[in-house]
Amino acid sequence: MSMHRLETHLANILLYGSVAAVLVFFYVPIATLIVFSFTESRFLSFPITSFSLRWYGELFASKDFWPALTNSALLAFVSTVFATLFGIGGAIAWIRWRFRFQRAFQALTFAPLLFPQLLLGVVMLLWFSVLGSWLDFSPSLWTAIVGHVVYITPFALIIIAVQVHGFDDTLEDAARDAGATGWEVFREVTLPLIWPGVVSAGIFSFLLSWGNFYITYSLSGTARTLPTFVFSGIAVGSSPIYPALATLTFLPALLLLGLADFFRRRAAARRAIPVKSE
Repeated sequence: MSMHRLETHLANILLYGSVAAVLVFFYVPIATLIVFSFTESRFLSFPITSFSLRWYGELFASKDFWPALTNSALLAFVSTVFATLFGIGGAIAWIRWRFRFQRAFQALTFAPLLFPQLLLGVVMLLWFSVLGSWLDFSPSLWTAIVGHVVYITPFALIIIAVQVHGFDDTLEDAARDAGATGWEVFREVTLPLIWPGVVSAGIFSFLLSWGNFYITYSLSGTARTLPTFVFSGIAVGSSPIYPALATLTFLPALLLLGLADFFRRRAAARRAIPVKSE
């Protein structure tokens, strides 16, 4: 075997071995949680002696579960709507416009990404504490929404910006030359072309908000969401209802990720289709 073939063989072993190790490290704990959610025993021990749906029933019967689920859904939905809208405007401004301090705007766009979530939550809690003393309000689900929007908007902006950068801006110019107003150009040309990126950004933003703990814990006050529901329950002892909850949230999240990837591939395929000349 030549040296070149040996190096290629070793590189392939290292590459595929690393990928396999990452997949095992990531998916084995998830698979373990799913299996533990079907145990009959109250204690998380292995091997499992008997299987049951008992803990799913316990979860649905919990009086704290449904308010936490409602709050998480409301928090994630409202945060996603605002983050996606801000992401659309920011992405178009970032890619299409030229203005003073554009570099500063681009740098500030990434600022929330530079802060650890815990630090960002604490900083915003201090800010809301000062503002709340002036305006007479306390941390609640709505302050958590503000924190989530600040955190997830840069992610939405980046995803949409890639989509904005990927289509031909002469289509917008042609619409303007035909007499379309700025709003008509956006509604009839820009938005239909970037909607796969908008949908993907919305799905990704929803998942980021849905599973966020640090910002939610810092800013939600007495309102409880699913992450804080799990944290408060685990603090007093483990229970199989939490693997059951993890299973119920993991499968829809996996479906949403698949949907986002579908829209991404569809957008890429549309860009790859050549335009036929008359």
